[in-house]
Amino acid sequence: MYADRYPQPTRFNPGGLTAAVAINVALVAALMFAGPKILPDGPEHVLTTTNIPVDEPPPPEPPAPQPKPHEMTASRPMEQITAPVPPIPIPSTSDFTTSVTESPPVTGSIVGNDPGPLVEAPPAPPLLPLIGPQVDPRYADAFQPEYPAAERRANRDGRVTVRVLVGVDGRVKQIERVTATSDDFWKATQQRALRSWRFKPATRGSVPEEAWRTMTLTFRMEDAD
Repeated sequence: MYADRYPQPTRFNPGGLTAAVAINVALVAALMFAGPKILPDGPEHVLTTTNIPVDEPPPPEPPAPQPKPHEMTASRPMEQITAPVPPIPIPSTSDFTTSVTESPPVTGSIVGNDPGPLVEAPPAPPLLPLIGPQVDPRYADAFQPEYPAAERRANRDGRVTVRVLVGVDGRVKQIERVTATSDDFWKATQQRALRSWRFKPATRGSVPEEAWRTMTLTFRMEDAD
């Protein structure tokens, strides 16, 4: 048995096409009803503000009425007190007597506006020069102090300058150190001056006065031997 070499042409079937179209329409409708329903966006939310009424402040109290000037005067009357003036007795002219008296002579200085003649005071006498204190030759040997032992052992010479206040009796009342080689030389000089130094006091004219004098003493080892 041999097969057909040439196939037979297919015949158009309108009933099948209608069934296919109906199936597709049903599927599309099922998909449309089965899908979620998408709603459009809702309305936008708008914030609405409302002013809250505030109570107005109460009106200020009216000022108290001021009394008028005439009312004040009427409420506070001013009392005027008038003191009686006592009569002043006027004496008659017959009560007075006059008499003539002589004024006593004026004695002593008269005080008045007239300074009188200008009297110049005599010029003061010139100040007499001051003659300073001098060494009393009777005590000249007592002026040299003893040589300090420590300086003698050190075989050291010294020099001391002092200021002394000489009283009216010729004694030293005060001594001040000016320069000194060492404290030992100064102390030896101070002790001797206060104990043994004697001066002729300073004088102004013929009157003795206190006065300062500067003294310088020298210590030598060759003189101490």
